[in-house]
Amino acid sequence: MIERFLKQTKFTSVEDYNKNLEFIIPENFNFAYDVMDAWAEEAPERLAILWTNDQGEEIRTTFAELKEQTDQAASYLMSLGIGKNDPVMLILKRRYEWWVVMLALHKIGAIVIPATHMLTKKDIIYRNTRASVKAIICVDDAYVVSQIQAAMSESPTVKQYITITDHGKPIPEGFHDWQSEWKQAPKFVKPAFVNTNDDTMLMYFTSGTSGEPKMVAHDYLYAMGHLSTGVFWHNLHEGSLHLTVADTGWGKAVWGKFYGQWFAGATVFVFDHEKFNADTLLRQIEKYKVTSFCAPPTIYRFMIREDLSNYDLSSLEYCCTAGEALNPAVFDKFYEKTGIKMMEGFGQTETTMTLGTFPWMEPKPGSMGIPNAQYDIDLVRADGTPCEDGEKGEIVVRVGDRKPIGLFKEYYRDPELTREAWHDGLYHTGDMAWRDEDGYYWFEGRIDDVIKSSGYRIGPFEVESALMTHPAVVECAITGVPDDIRGMVVKATVILGKEWKDKAGEDLIKELQQHVKKVTAPYKYPRIIEFVDELPKTISGKIRRVEIRKKDAEK
Repeated sequence: MIERFLKQTKFTSVEDYNKNLEFIIPENFNFAYDVMDAWAEEAPERLAILWTNDQGEEIRTTFAELKEQTDQAASYLMSLGIGKNDPVMLILKRRYEWWVVMLALHKIGAIVIPATHMLTKKDIIYRNTRASVKAIICVDDAYVVSQIQAAMSESPTVKQYITITDHGKPIPEGFHDWQSEWKQAPKFVKPAFVNTNDDTMLMYFTSGTSGEPKMVAHDYLYAMGHLSTGVFWHNLHEGSLHLTVADTGWGKAVWGKFYGQWFAGATVFVFDHEKFNADTLLRQIEKYKVTSFCAPPTIYRFMIREDLSNYDLSSLEYCCTAGEALNPAVFDKFYEKTGIKMMEGFGQTETTMTLGTFPWMEPKPGSMGIPNAQYDIDLVRADGTPCEDGEKGEIVVRVGDRKPIGLFKEYYRDPELTREAWHDGLYHTGDMAWRDEDGYYWFEGRIDDVIKSSGYRIGPFEVESALMTHPAVVECAITGVPDDIRGMVVKATVILGKEWKDKAGEDLIKELQQHVKKVTAPYKYPRIIEFVDELPKTISGKIRRVEIRKKDAEK
């Protein structure tokens, strides 16, 4: 499959990849037709999805079966008046139908807007209004349905509400019943014209660590940009069974459960669950013999606190991590327990993977890796000049005459915000890092998160990594607190392991402070430590340091 889209499909070194990665770009590329339907012809009996849930249910779907289902779904949606360029919001958790509906909407040229099930009435109205949403397809979760119904009177652009229920359940008032209606639609006829490469295919409202969510618009080549994600970063092949832990309302879902995995011809493994539990997840990997796994570092932190000798993880071939920076202590412990080296990657809702650790590289624990050759990545100072190795700067994408495959089109309906982030030939990520002499990048934090104390610039991640090497610490967030003498001082908000909770107090605070002084430069140690049961996070699981700073300011 990938030979249709790449001039060279195998690479043996960083130099080889950087020099020879070159995409073959079809006219009017559409992932649903050009990849998924092509697999249905070439390998109709190969398993495309293996879906299971915490109730023990299973669905196994081949590429041929998935084509039939997505054609039928596309026909049904067209019968409801949904067509090219119509924005459709999906609130489907990890329900099997999310994969079917995503592909169906691609087939008719509609704009997909995946969203989290945690949205409130206010969030839904904001999204409906900003994007002129025409239809909402949701699970029959009582909370989700109630928030959508509460938003109906203030959502005039929404013409169709569709819910996916279990058979026999009552249908909420004002909703179509997917289960009873979709198979009754007429035979699918592909529209005469579906899309150009520049048309908008997908939009995400970024959760953001501050401010209102932004609408990130992606074109149809965004899907192709994830070929590198699945084939080269996840190192997938046609025999792979891949599990990425991500909610479908978050951009990481299409990173790890959709485009790149199916470019590789792998089987997407889905575990639909209500509440994360490390033991349950490990049992799924053991039972179904998952070969490839990707999750944010938080998931790995909980996994390594289990006795991994109690699980048969021998099927695992490859493990990756992204979503937040990886603490070296987590890398080391996972490697010690499994013999597998985690391969870190970095990107944003606005991009595909921009930095990564590839199979032909030796990972450096805590490093994001090197630039993905489909992007021209650099580090720049505040004045826009390039940084030297070892110097901290902002990660940027240099954009020439042609937008890189995978980079977003714009912040939808917000040209001013687009210009703020993308100007003078640079897309500014807002993330800080430094580069070592081998070209590996090391994350420092968001620009707004950098702490300036007594003339020093302190990145929160370096202090968090030092704290994470102490056995008491499960998770932590570093922020700055205003100080009359130093300008700011470092504060650590810490979640303790259950066996350490009863030791929370001044003695443990001093122990953690001394520990940080030994692990990293002493001036970085947290002068304030607060123990908490949970950290404020975005809907995509990223720590909201801005909320911690706000609460401290209110105090």
